[in-house]
Amino acid sequence: MGIFGDSLEKAEAATATRPIPKSAGAQMRFLVKQHKGSTKAVAQLLGISQRTVERYVKNEIKRPRKELAARMQREVRQRWQPKVRQEARRRAAQTTGITIETRARFGFTAAPGTTDDGRIRLITQHLPPTYAARLFDAQATEATEQQLRNIAAEGLQEVYFKDRGRRADGLLVEFTDIDYVELDYS
Repeated sequence: MGIFGDSLEKAEAATATRPIPKSAGAQMRFLVKQHKGSTKAVAQLLGISQRTVERYVKNEIKRPRKELAARMQREVRQRWQPKVRQEARRRAAQTTGITIETRARFGFTAAPGTTDDGRIRLITQHLPPTYAARLFDAQATEATEQQLRNIAAEGLQEVYFKDRGRRADGLLVEFTDIDYVELDYS
């Protein structure tokens, strides 16, 4: 995933009402439960042996290697509280929208005589539900990072730079050199 895909996943994970399991054994038991008791399926998912999964479940192993700990946490986070996450996405796509905070270079294509040189800007902007829905739909169809970036750029263009059609008619925004992006379901 790229920076936008990761930011969308992070924003979705932040909607959880309970923290994910902290210990390796608890995380492994959760993954086994999610896979209907199949330690073999979890072993294939994590790229470890079935016996290792069983040892984590029984708390015979307590501290995984860094890379395994990261994979376990990522897999648990993706599966944690799916109904809560789904409801938060639905609410953001239909009523509340999404807030984007970014530090990136914004350049413009505009009418002659205007300044169109790109410059680094720090922007925090609430985007309406239509853009949240488009981002979620694109993510669900496994859109590329550039496609997600284009949707966000269009949203910032319309809401932030054009002020919803009240100024800068004909302005096209280029969203490049992203330092960071944080999204939040508003």
